[in-house]
Amino acid sequence: MNNQEYGKMVIEELSQTLASIPTADADKFVALINEADEVFCAGAGRSGFQIKGFAMRLMHMGVHSYVVGETTTPNIKEGGLLVVCSGSGETKSLVNHAQKAKEMGAKVALITTNVESTIGQLADVVIVINTASPKVQKQDAIISHQPMASLFEQSEGIFMDIVIMMLMDSKGMDADTMYGRHANME
Repeated sequence: MNNQEYGKMVIEELSQTLASIPTADADKFVALINEADEVFCAGAGRSGFQIKGFAMRLMHMGVHSYVVGETTTPNIKEGGLLVVCSGSGETKSLVNHAQKAKEMGAKVALITTNVESTIGQLADVVIVINTASPKVQKQDAIISHQPMASLFEQSEGIFMDIVIMMLMDSKGMDADTMYGRHANME
């Protein structure tokens, strides 16, 4: 296969995963962000890279957003929201973060392949990316020709960009408004 054929295959896989996310779940995810005083973002590995981009876009919107584990991240409390990206929903450090968030009275949103995971059971909303991963095999999963969990990681990133667009609509914002908060010390 050539690069264009691979590109078409990846786009088709992404179309399937994104179309399988129920609108009601996406709407609830957006509502939790709109209701939160602060949004804390956590993920490990490539999911960690994706969630950092989401925290940045939230900041561009004027949302008080933080990446868990960074030195300037404050404590989570009631009124906060923890957004976790975890394919398995079982990564120990992320389970600990979710448990602490619930203990403090905060809400939890999870993007995962595994709704029945430990974090899934704690979460106020679960966004299921319906694909298999090396750690979670499912009967009805969308099959990917990409290596490892690439389809999950791409889908979660694009889903979070879609959430930003939904938030922009709900707040009457556009890209120009957001660019006003773009970093100027690069």
